Amino acid sequence: MAVLKEGSKAPVFKAVDQNGKPISLNDFKGKKVILYFYPKDDTPGCTAQACNLKDNYSALIKKGFQVVGVSTDSVASHKKFEEKFDLPFPLVSDEDKKIVDKYNLWGEKKFMGRTYMGTTRTTFLIDETGKIVKIIAKPDTKNHTEEILAAWAELG
Repeated sequence: MAVLKEGSKAPVFKAVDQNGKPISLNDFKGKKVILYFYPKDDTPGCTAQACNLKDNYSALIKKGFQVVGVSTDSVASHKKFEEKFDLPFPLVSDEDKKIVDKYNLWGEKKFMGRTYMGTTRTTFLIDETGKIVKIIAKPDTKNHTEEILAAWAELG
């Protein structure tokens, strides 16, 4: 799988969200999308990231962004995560890893001396035409909205 670069067309996907509702990247044509991939529901870093996006959601919406989270957790896990933290955006379930594979984000990780396979936390800013305009590798989970807005402002 080719590594995605800024300027690449964002790979289209079809899956279901935390409500079991079909969702596709094509649903957001003509809109700016914050497509963020995270390792696991209800873990400290992933919770900090989701809550930062939730706390700044109205500002992101006002700027024309749609927020979509993706992890390999189940629909049921996403539903619990959404309800526990009152998340206002879709969480896409990618249990078969088709989406993380398309975005080349499944790989070896290390944590506390242990090596395992998992999703690499990464955010893609996608413009209205479906083009990746910015890739934020290793986002700052507690200040993610600020990173997104600063990156978008740099794009002009």
